[in-house]
Amino acid sequence: MTCSEFMAKLDDCLDQKLDAELRAEVDSHLRGCEHCLITMNTTRMTIEIYRRNDIYELPETLRTRLEASIMARCKKC
Repeated sequence: MTCSEFMAKLDDCLDQKLDAELRAEVDSHLRGCEHCLITMNTTRMTIEIYRRNDIYELPETLRTRLEASIMARCKKC
């Protein structure tokens, strides 16, 4: 399995909608590909955070910098 093939199956993998043969291929790929493993784990954690609907308070300085960066990019459009 290539990384592109893995990425095409990522949604099904996270939703546990893979048949046993394809699941074995994915598992084999993940054992040898740190990039795809990190991608899957990060995506899974992002989904879990989103589902919990937790609110994270940003430090004021970070919030100000982020807001300024977003506004600067919006003005370029």
